[in-house]
Amino acid sequence: MAKILVAMSGGVDSSVAAALLKEQGHDITGAYMKNWINEENIIGNCPWQQDIEDASAVAAKLEIPFRVVNLMKEYRERVVSYLLAGYEEGITPNPDVMCNREMKFGVLLNYALKEGFEFVATGHYARKVANDDGTFDILEGADKNKDQSYFLALLRQDQIARALFPIGDLPKPEVRRLADKFGLGTATKKDSQGICFIGEVKMSDFLTKFIPDKPGNIVNLQGKKLGEHRGLHLYTLGQRKGIRVPSNTPNQAYVVLEKRVATNELIIGFDRPETPRLYASECVISQISHANRGLDARREIEAKPRYRAARQPLTFLPLAEGRASLNFHQPQRALSPGQICALYDGERLLGGGIFTEIIY
Repeated sequence: MAKILVAMSGGVDSSVAAALLKEQGHDITGAYMKNWINEENIIGNCPWQQDIEDASAVAAKLEIPFRVVNLMKEYRERVVSYLLAGYEEGITPNPDVMCNREMKFGVLLNYALKEGFEFVATGHYARKVANDDGTFDILEGADKNKDQSYFLALLRQDQIARALFPIGDLPKPEVRRLADKFGLGTATKKDSQGICFIGEVKMSDFLTKFIPDKPGNIVNLQGKKLGEHRGLHLYTLGQRKGIRVPSNTPNQAYVVLEKRVATNELIIGFDRPETPRLYASECVISQISHANRGLDARREIEAKPRYRAARQPLTFLPLAEGRASLNFHQPQRALSPGQICALYDGERLLGGGIFTEIIY
């Protein structure tokens, strides 16, 4: 029997994770990470109070202790500051990946260990396996439609050793069935699509509250002005919707190709394979994190350049200072500086890095 702190978000996945651990006989306590209370009146739904009530109700049903852990200060310092700085620099950061490394398996894990817990469990769709040498690896979740190993790409071995993913072997429909079996009120609750532990807030609305508009020109690759934008931080590479520039060409939509911070220009072009700067095979990633054994030699592996992407084969070549060159076997659409690239050997997560240079 282990003493486990379960990070309960108020959703069905973490609720069932707690129920399964309780059923297995572990000594568990539920904890809600209070990261944000919408004190800036962010536009959109930020249901933190409802989430706390839902998580607390599940804990009561399971007859386990429950606590709210206030991590608002740390969340601002480690996730929100990283998020805003990235967008201000013209890149596209990933707050969910950083939240896992810095908060759930960073600040919350440290809190748990000080409180006498041995592990932190979450409702991630990922699997943890033990190796003969005493180390641990993360595998993709059994449900490939819900696999969330991508969001764990920056975890270190010491964090993985203390992590538990109780629902990683289950398909989502079975998780909901189990929630109903255990009589949990979250059984039919809709999955959150918002920013990590903030709520269902549109990213553009969130950014608007913290980064002032900086209007500039929207131009094509030839430099012709096609419109105006409110601020480069409101766009992502590969974006099609919301550009608000009609293409006037049948069956051809514009897509964001580049954000030129120096001139404050948004570069767009037609969304087709031959359009320059839309597809690329070569790139450089930095700040590489290794889940277990290091990648210290040229190697043929796979990667997910974004969440929901299928694993893509590539040649990995380590460089100095925690960087590596990646050469995808097939060109990839809209690789974006600042985004996370998760590295794999089959289902096994090797680690990840941050896109810093895209070579066209």
